[in-house]
This record gives sequence, structure tokens and C-alpha cells, in this order.
Amino acid sequence: MAGGGFVKLPDGSVVVALSLPSPPGDGAARPGGRVRVLVHAANRARALTRVRNLGLRAVYLRGNSEPPSPDEVSAALYHPEGLVWRARPEDETESWHPIASLLRRGGRAA
Repeated sequence: MAGGGFVKLPDGSVVVALSLPSPPGDGAARPGGRVRVLVHAANRARALTRVRNLGLRAVYLRGNSEPPSPDEVSAALYHPEGLVWRARPEDETESWHPIASLLRRGGRAA
């Protein structure tokens, strides 16, 4: 399960933001911490499917309590894959990383 939210863009696509538990053994995030994952897709269902296809099966979006900020929307839109993460969402100096690097680091995040 994940906290998060979404923003619908003028072209009809969406950016979905998910807060997921940090993978075990991930040195980048605090123990018991969370990572923020951003996904750009045609709609919410496709965004969640993209994340689930990576092996993160227990990811759901219930409500819109933590929608992506304008900076997060830009990060997702300008990344070639449209699927990025950051270990410390509150740290503006940390870069967004491709999702593959999260999966290599700590295995499954959910």
C-alpha cells in the first residue's frame, strides 16, 4: 500500500506520486523511511501498471492526499523513462534517480 496522489496534465496524461517503504538494506534512505516514486503515464491505471510490472505488486493509490508538487511533475516529464524516485523527498538537493537504480539497490520496495 502507498500514500500518494496525482495531477492531471492539460494533454490528459497524469503524473502519479507514490510514497513507498524504503527497500531493506538501502543505504540511501533512512531505516523505516520512505522513497518517493513519480510516474508519468496516460492515466492513473497505466501509471500503477507500470510500477506493478517492475515487481512492486502491492502498490495502490487511494485518494489524492500527497499529490506531486510542480517540481516533481517537471522531474517526471523531463526524464526519458518518466519513472523516477528519490530517497529523501524533502531534500531539494537530492537528484531524482531512474527506477532501475532503486530495484538494483534494495530489491522490491513494496
